Amino acid sequence: MPTFHFELVSPERQLFEGPVESVIVPASEGDMTILPNHAPVMTTLRAGVVAVWDGKGSVAQRMFVHGGFADVNASGLTILAEVAVPVEEIKAEDVAEQMRETEEQLRDATSDEARAYAEEKLDGLREMMALVRN
Repeated sequence: MPTFHFELVSPERQLFEGPVESVIVPASEGDMTILPNHAPVMTTLRAGVVAVWDGKGSVAQRMFVHGGFADVNASGLTILAEVAVPVEEIKAEDVAEQMRETEEQLRDATSDEARAYAEEKLDGLREMMALVRN
């Protein structure tokens, strides 16, 4: 099967780079499956799992992302995510602690902007916790 170049980067590190068969992207409009020769598109990301199929027909990697954007162009797919973590590295106790801290930030928020930021972060953490529990 034909492949295309895929790269996923977060502020902390590059999580993936290489040829892939397809990638499922949790776009803000809904999940998108990117295949070779996909039409150019740019979209924002919602909290969810990026699933990467390698050139051998199997899932090579699953990564939880939240925030950022995906860009499909002639050279492939690039995802720049605000948060990106390999699914196997997510620990329920760490997510629970982050949720407690974010709930506290939400309670202490003094502006609409701070409240919206905390609510969005908490939504992403809830998605991450649901993923860990399943």
